[in-house]
Amino acid sequence: MIIGVPKEIKESEYRIGMTPSGVQTLIQNNHDVYVQKSAGEGSGYSDKDFLNIGAKIVDSIDDIYNISEMIIKVKEPLEREYSLIKKDQIIYTFFHFASSLQLTKAMVDSKAVCIAYETVENLDKSLPLLTPMSEVAGRMAAQQGAKFLEKHQKGCGILLGGVPGVNPAKAVVIGGGTVGTQSAKMLAGLGADVTILDISLDRLRELDDIMPKNVKTKFSNQYNIKEAISNAHLVIGAVLLPGAKAPNLISKEMLKDLSKGTVLVDVAVDQGGCFETTKPTTHNSPTYIIDDVLHYSVANMPGAVPMTSTEALTNATVYYAIEIANKGWKKACVDNKPLRKGLNIVNGNIVYKAVSDAFNLPYSSIKI
Repeated sequence: MIIGVPKEIKESEYRIGMTPSGVQTLIQNNHDVYVQKSAGEGSGYSDKDFLNIGAKIVDSIDDIYNISEMIIKVKEPLEREYSLIKKDQIIYTFFHFASSLQLTKAMVDSKAVCIAYETVENLDKSLPLLTPMSEVAGRMAAQQGAKFLEKHQKGCGILLGGVPGVNPAKAVVIGGGTVGTQSAKMLAGLGADVTILDISLDRLRELDDIMPKNVKTKFSNQYNIKEAISNAHLVIGAVLLPGAKAPNLISKEMLKDLSKGTVLVDVAVDQGGCFETTKPTTHNSPTYIIDDVLHYSVANMPGAVPMTSTEALTNATVYYAIEIANKGWKKACVDNKPLRKGLNIVNGNIVYKAVSDAFNLPYSSIKI
């Protein structure tokens, strides 16, 4: 199969869809891999690194799409790329369709085969391709939250871990999955007073066992969320409904209960956000203020640490890329049930129910 790895064009996105080691594995499986010139530089990989393992370098993103049967990316195609995508072309990347009607309609119109990293799902409901980026984003959420609590960043000016004789900051994490767990670990390690909420009692029991003493667990409902955030300095939104739009758990009205300079970090922004006042931001302009509450909602948080996140992502995605390339997408999805869950749009049909539900668009059961 001819595989293309384009340069990401989303603002401040420095990751690349495949490391040289991942590309080498594809080449060893007798596939041709084309990489766009300078695509890996943001992640620390030169064109020479790709040439040395047998990849071919091409100049433009147009060339990549024209040549390739499968495109391996990091982020969803942007409007500039819509017209480059061909019928039957496999696009293997993060899509987060439920947060964008425009993207969904464009991919339906393209009649491409869209395999979304975020909905590839193991039998135990774990998400093998989303997990590594969730780990990065969860840890970054705590890191960014601590930074934006500083007064010159327009936060309230509290040190996350306090000092002897001075109380630490109060942090609330909504969601006990991968993002929430990693956030809570980092916050706890920095000495914050942490409360983590989740709707699963079983998960809360697990967290109670593994977390240090400065992390408390709480059942997640509207009453408890409102109570928890009322005296919080930092709130991290870490909820996930695979492939679906995130629920709004903090309304604009609830911002009035928060102190001036409270920081909200919405890691669910890729799925529409779990705060009513969330709107996507960028690494160059990451925050905005509503009702004296500072919001951080960068839609590609792991892109700020591309050396870590590119390698972590490739470690997870390369196995499925080989399955697709070796067998073709149809046989690969028949043989591999987790990969089949990654099918979102196929040849003009939405085949992932949560995406059709998000926009009330027709749903088609996949037939392969």
